[in-house]
Amino acid sequence: MKLGRGAVIVVELDPTFGHEQHGVRPCIVVSDPEVIGDQRFPLVCVVPLTGTPGEGLLYPPLAPGRSGLARKSFALIDHLRSIDKRRVRRVFGELAREEMAAIDEGLVAFLGLGGRLHSAGAPPVQ
Repeated sequence: MKLGRGAVIVVELDPTFGHEQHGVRPCIVVSDPEVIGDQRFPLVCVVPLTGTPGEGLLYPPLAPGRSGLARKSFALIDHLRSIDKRRVRRVFGELAREEMAAIDEGLVAFLGLGGRLHSAGAPPVQ
């Protein structure tokens, strides 16, 4: 199974606690491709999806079609989590470039990286 950044996958998220998304559900892979492909790193970072509309930067809409999604979905960027690659059950498809850009914008906001990414004097991320 080949995973890539922007891949739409089905993942078993249980066990969970509190308000975390749970069960078997689609997710978007957001890890760097070099990290995904490196055997030393058994985890991959994902953003779960839902069919329930959300509002704002942290819940971008995703269209069905090439992505493999059967219906309009919404990324839950505030539910970002790392999972073991063995939780992945299936790869459906891949997000369109514009949809991945919307997820990246939400990740920058959620993780507070906006100032670091846009300031000229910021040290490089290692």
